[in-house]
Amino acid sequence: MFEVVIGLEIHTQLNTKTKIFCSCATSFGEKPNTNVCPVCLGLPGALPVLNKEAVKKSIAFGTAINAIVNKRSIFNRKNYFYPDLPKAYQISQFEIPIVEKGEVFINLEDGTLKRIGVTRAHLEEDAGKNVHEANFSGVDLNRAGTPLLEIVSEPDLRSSTEAVLYLKKIHAILRYLNISDANMQEGSFRCDANVSIRPKGETKLYPRVEIKNLNSFRYIQKAIDYEVERQSEAWTEGAYDKEVVQETRLFNVETLQTRSMRSKEDSAEYRYFPDPDLLPVVVDDEMMQECVKIPELPDEKKSRYIKDFGIKAYDAEVITNSVELAKYFEEMLTYGASAKNSVSWLSVELLGRLEGGIENSPVKAQKLAALVKRIEDGTISGKAAKDILDFLMKNDEEVDAVIEKLGLKQVNDDGAIIAIIDKILEANADKATELKNGKDKLFGFFVGQVIKESKGAANPAKVNELLKAKLGI
Repeated sequence: MFEVVIGLEIHTQLNTKTKIFCSCATSFGEKPNTNVCPVCLGLPGALPVLNKEAVKKSIAFGTAINAIVNKRSIFNRKNYFYPDLPKAYQISQFEIPIVEKGEVFINLEDGTLKRIGVTRAHLEEDAGKNVHEANFSGVDLNRAGTPLLEIVSEPDLRSSTEAVLYLKKIHAILRYLNISDANMQEGSFRCDANVSIRPKGETKLYPRVEIKNLNSFRYIQKAIDYEVERQSEAWTEGAYDKEVVQETRLFNVETLQTRSMRSKEDSAEYRYFPDPDLLPVVVDDEMMQECVKIPELPDEKKSRYIKDFGIKAYDAEVITNSVELAKYFEEMLTYGASAKNSVSWLSVELLGRLEGGIENSPVKAQKLAALVKRIEDGTISGKAAKDILDFLMKNDEEVDAVIEKLGLKQVNDDGAIIAIIDKILEANADKATELKNGKDKLFGFFVGQVIKESKGAANPAKVNELLKAKLGI
């Protein structure tokens, strides 16, 4: 009945060593109000000086999303008062951003590729952080002045699922470029979602609700879903004009509901004007050439993995979604593990055992590659390898030493396996006769019995080969 219209504003902190307009450090977790100076405190007479590295990182991002990088852009003053912005205005870019008219592509569940337009990506300074305790409120201005890149999408997203796919793609690009740590827990990657609905078939845009400061993929999806449901119910019940207005709302992670925060301002209310303390940003040809040299990005890496290694598109998508996973995978290959088995043991077995990210894995790439190689050369079975990986998750030992310690070395000796086969056939003579007479399903029974008798040590491929020869089938 309704079509959902979503546009996202992503705020990501750039990983420069110092703030965007002063030399204060941008390190996270310091004692409140220690990384501050007259500039980021907004003291009278203090003048901002632009951080060149922030500009370079913005150009790299623009290059990555096939955008226009403006060689001349300007900073504006965006006027409003919050207790965590000492100047009572924010230095941001308005009329001419550093980056505009870009695009990213997301893979939908049905396998199709969808283009999402990026309206602009502009530089600005971050605000501080309000701290609310039981009996008082305070403000920590360590974050004030940290360089932000605000990435604004076109309203091209049509569901919360698409929104999360888009966010993950932007997140991956930032990490591949190494221009932001994009740590959502620390607030260096957060999002405002603009959500509206309209009857299917209409092109008119209805009032949008902005859901502010979302910093979890899970909660972003739930916040959008709640807001779509709220607006749809209001429309169905005839209360849309009353209940759905242009406003900013907050999402409560305990009730999983949004609530009104304030009416949404229009750009005119911010009274933008060029900042008189900052010259226009002029990017010369030398800087442009330096910044457009970017590393291989997720989409290109995915295509290369499919083409060069013959792995499935889904597996390539999983591995390339994270720069850390891609690095781990490629490191496994350098140690001689095959691509196909490396993907399986990395994406299924290892990730299935991890609680955090791959960067926190107790089993490093060299060790997992060694485990995969021992499967491939027949030293151990796949089942035994799982037991060994469980052991390695808790113990820092070499793969070969663990194989010996746990007694999991696979038996490849023909004579030893034939002896077990003879024993099993003698114990199950009636079933062996049935198998010879055409009851093929019994073959799996005999394979299982031989492997069981060997306590899992017999090489299954050898068992199959020798059992067939013994039975003459």
